[in-house]
Amino acid sequence: MNVARDLTLDRLKSPKKVSVVPKSRLIVEDLSVGYGAQAVVKGVSLSACEGQLTILVGPNGCGKSTLLKTIARVLRPMYGAATLDGASVHATPTRALAKRMALLPQGPIAPEGLTVQELVSQGRFPHQTLARQWSAEDSRAVAAAMDAADVTEFAERHVDSLSGGQRQRCWIAMILAQETGVILLDEPTTFLDLKVQIDIMSLLQKIAHEQNRTLVVVLHELNIAAMYGDKIVMMRDGRIVDQGTADDVITGENLKSVFALNAHVIKDPISNRPVCLPVVAGPRP
Repeated sequence: MNVARDLTLDRLKSPKKVSVVPKSRLIVEDLSVGYGAQAVVKGVSLSACEGQLTILVGPNGCGKSTLLKTIARVLRPMYGAATLDGASVHATPTRALAKRMALLPQGPIAPEGLTVQELVSQGRFPHQTLARQWSAEDSRAVAAAMDAADVTEFAERHVDSLSGGQRQRCWIAMILAQETGVILLDEPTTFLDLKVQIDIMSLLQKIAHEQNRTLVVVLHELNIAAMYGDKIVMMRDGRIVDQGTADDVITGENLKSVFALNAHVIKDPISNRPVCLPVVAGPRP
């Protein structure tokens, strides 16, 4: 028996696994933005990777939504830059950017009487020109987006006849139909029941992981952010206090300094993710 030869063959058959570093598609460098002369976001730097769900958390008024709007080119920065695949977001033509980045703002409102299929079809607008009208490719993209968001059965129903969670899925289907590699969502679970919030976040996680898209989401609920975020970015007063995994960022020290919240942080026994438990003052009844 030639042991050396057999070991060599085993190594050739079972090569070492090489860990793949996620690609940072969206990069923000030293970004400051505000309204008039007043800066709301101050010197922020972060990156969002392909195939990951990046979640922005922080107190009300800390600059989360302003940062998201600036990344989406709704607002222009005072200083710094946001780049997508190495190209400046604010220097990219609007239609070209809309083919690569989609934004779902907080509380979107559909025109009265619009059906679900008509709403989702709006996501194909960046792909339409005078020379290129509606095509079979557009129909395919809309059908695939509705299927991914599980709203196909509502296709002919009016959007305003649906529940809050169903409507939100329709809006997500619309941005999926846009077929961009980067998706930005501003508080997509606001005013929804807990079960619906979980369903929406599970859908967004699935989109990021299975479709290899880059998602950046603004959330308020810390435990949901900790449960679903691949990367957590915690902000206070327009600046980033901490960023990294949920284990790195959701700590008692950060909750105290950022939210003025006394809390215990424990590990969920199944997911092994951190869970925030506020400390209740005074005796229990």
